[in-house]
Order: sequence, then C-alpha cells, then structure tokens
Amino acid sequence: MLKDYITIKDSASPEFVERRSRFIGYIKPVTNEQEALDFINSIRAKHWDATHNVYAYVLREQNTCRYSDDNEPQGTAGMPVLDVIRKSGLTDVCIVVTRYFGGILLGGGGLVRAYSHSASLAVEAAGMILMRGCSICSLECTYNQYGKLSSLVPENGGMVDNADFSDKVTMSFHIPTEDVPRLQKLITEVTCGTVEITENDEQYFAFKYEK
Repeated sequence: MLKDYITIKDSASPEFVERRSRFIGYIKPVTNEQEALDFINSIRAKHWDATHNVYAYVLREQNTCRYSDDNEPQGTAGMPVLDVIRKSGLTDVCIVVTRYFGGILLGGGGLVRAYSHSASLAVEAAGMILMRGCSICSLECTYNQYGKLSSLVPENGGMVDNADFSDKVTMSFHIPTEDVPRLQKLITEVTCGTVEITENDEQYFAFKYEK
C-alpha cells in the first residue's frame, strides 16, 4: 500500500523586505535530488548577483534532507528554512531563499526570523496538498444498478473516472486504498452480492489538505 504524504500544490516566490534586505522565497515540488539541485542552480543563475541563495529540501527518496547557509552565519539560514519544511510536515519540496543585503545587519536572531518567515510565506503561497495512495478500480453492473453505484463512489471518498456503456456498464474509478473494503461492503449490500470491485493498479492522487 502506498503511504500518504503531504507536499505543495504549486511553485511560488513571495518576497518581503526586512531592514532594507530583500528576501525572496522560492518553493517548488520536487520528486528526487536531481530535480532539487536543478532548481537550486536555476535560482542561483537567476540571482547570480544576490548576497546569499540559501536552500533546504526534503525528499521521500531515501529520506533525504539537505540544507545550506550559503555563507550566512552557521545555523541562521538553511536550518531555519529546513525547520519550516519539517514542522509543516512537508516532503518532496525544495525552498531557496534569495537575499539581497540592504546594508543593515540583522544579527543571528534576526536572520533566523527572516529566513523562517520567508520560508513560511513560500509554503503558504504554494498551498499544501495531501497525496493519498489510491486504488485504480473497475466494476461491471447493470444499467439499473449504475445510478446508485455512481453515487456511492464519491459519497465514500472516491472519484468516477470513466463509464463505458455496452450490454453492461463498466465503471472505472479511484479511491483511497484503505477505503476499498468499506465501499465493497456497501456495494455488496446494495447489489445483493452481484457486483464486485476489481483493483487494477495503485497510484497517488492529490486531495485537499486539512489540518
């Protein structure tokens, strides 16, 4: 069974100014370390003239997490960004915070707050989603049964993907794998045991994230 995880919906790049220093928080969903490194390098190339390009990323792949202070004082930049990712429960995400120094020193505490704030703004702007492991299912039913069954699927957390109408109706749908037994029980009751779910495959689908 695929394990559910939380990631971000979109890329984003909010920015703010703290005591004349400009902070831009770039965030992007990534699935492996090469994608994360490519993203980091693209931001570095775009902002080659920035004072710092701090980054952090967390991946499901081999439970990987990396961060860099990019010459900010140790522990004041990359780790605060990584902490935001971890405390949000996110994975498969990379954040790069670009800083243009404004001439006023922020101090250690000020840097931690600024980089944390930039990362938090990025997460908020990107939006969080829940990726759930779903079973790709199908079933065959009569035309009389179809109306009820096509309602039962969404009522129990699934989504109908397709319906093929011939001598019988073949309905394709996906639903969180853990919900398949409950749906099958309901379908058995409604159809007097004449319809069974066939699980064909399993893959991730995005669901609304609720804290």
